Amino acid sequence: MQGPVITWVADHRRHHAFSDKEGDPHSPWLFGTGVRALARGFWHSHMGWLFDRDLTNAERFAPDLLADRDIDRVSRLFALWSVLTLLAPALIGGLVTWSWWGALTAFFWAGLVRVSLLHHVTWSINSICHMWGERPFAARAHSANVWWLAILSFGESWHNLHHADPTCARHGVEEGQIDLSAAVINGFEKAGWATSVRWPTSRRLEKLSKAA
Repeated sequence: MQGPVITWVADHRRHHAFSDKEGDPHSPWLFGTGVRALARGFWHSHMGWLFDRDLTNAERFAPDLLADRDIDRVSRLFALWSVLTLLAPALIGGLVTWSWWGALTAFFWAGLVRVSLLHHVTWSINSICHMWGERPFAARAHSANVWWLAILSFGESWHNLHHADPTCARHGVEEGQIDLSAAVINGFEKAGWATSVRWPTSRRLEKLSKAA
């Protein structure tokens, strides 16, 4: 429920094109570096940008997806998917318990709470992971690694490498860094559902490392 897929991708590509500079749709660094400016920036990057939408030009940032009929169809049906992701848990809860109370509690926990948690984890990547954390790799943006968000974000909070090497399929590359998204991509690749996947190499990481 974070918007039509083409809109989401266009925003994300624009974010990478103008990372933490003018033109970035959700950078926390657009208003200055003082305490009040950063507080305003945190709100803007976390949620505020959604209420003051500077719409991204999808024809510029996602022309390949606009030309893909299947992706375009999925994107246009965003309202339907949003309704289904809330009503499906309620339907299952009602059928399993055979009660309206079961439907209501499933709607609340597996619908509203689930979506709310997912959104705040995603928005935390925009806000927290662009303000605080470790930066072992050279990147144009203020992107940083925040370990305590790693499980909830499926590895996205190893965000520093994502900006240092955006096409890399794995974000958590150092010892002990759990990256569930990379595990899913690896499984898809083995099943033949994902091709031309770009995995990190030691040579590439050494080149990007600040210690190199």
